[in-house]
Amino acid sequence: MEIDYIAHTNELRNINSSIKFITAIFLMILVFIVNIPIFSFLIAFLIAIILLFLAKVPIKFYLKFISIPFGFSLITCVIMAFFFGSGTIIYETGILDIVIREDALVLAILTFSRTLACFSALGFLALTTPIAEVLNNLDKIKVPKVFIEIALLMYTVIFVFLEQVKIMTNAQQTRMGYNGIKNSYRSLGLLVANLFLRSLDKSEQLQRTLDSRGYSGELPKYNP
Repeated sequence: MEIDYIAHTNELRNINSSIKFITAIFLMILVFIVNIPIFSFLIAFLIAIILLFLAKVPIKFYLKFISIPFGFSLITCVIMAFFFGSGTIIYETGILDIVIREDALVLAILTFSRTLACFSALGFLALTTPIAEVLNNLDKIKVPKVFIEIALLMYTVIFVFLEQVKIMTNAQQTRMGYNGIKNSYRSLGLLVANLFLRSLDKSEQLQRTLDSRGYSGELPKYNP
């Protein structure tokens, strides 16, 4: 929900969405073409500067936003460094013959830098462009309509799920549902089960809403 709010209120909001879309795609392609880790790190750094100082994205939010892919990619690349490769050994851990090889370390650093740069480019698009304009640009480059409609429905349903989770969690907390480990697991199970049932109910409501508005198999899209 914070991402959606920032996408509508950032300082780069009024820049043509096609320019931002093309820029993000170009940067991601460029990162894959240039096999130099320092170049990818530079791209990630420049995007961070743009978002923080030009788009005025709050620094605390951006650090939280980037920490999730940073953490996952770091763990993945550490595993790659220790368990991949067949080249020269540059470090021995002394534990179960686990070593770091030169080619594995190079691959891990390159993968980490690419992941960080590509997610930064994707984050630039997500934090400066509302989803409706992103989908409009996907339609311009002839992405199949079924994928655009699925993305739109998923994006809409996410907010419904978040609202339902918040309501049910608050109700459980007021009844001491998370008092102790046993109660917490029980409440979590009930939450997941009820969320599944609520999702089925909401999907039926959504279908009836579409049918009542003349849905003919294709969702109308926002065209700025």
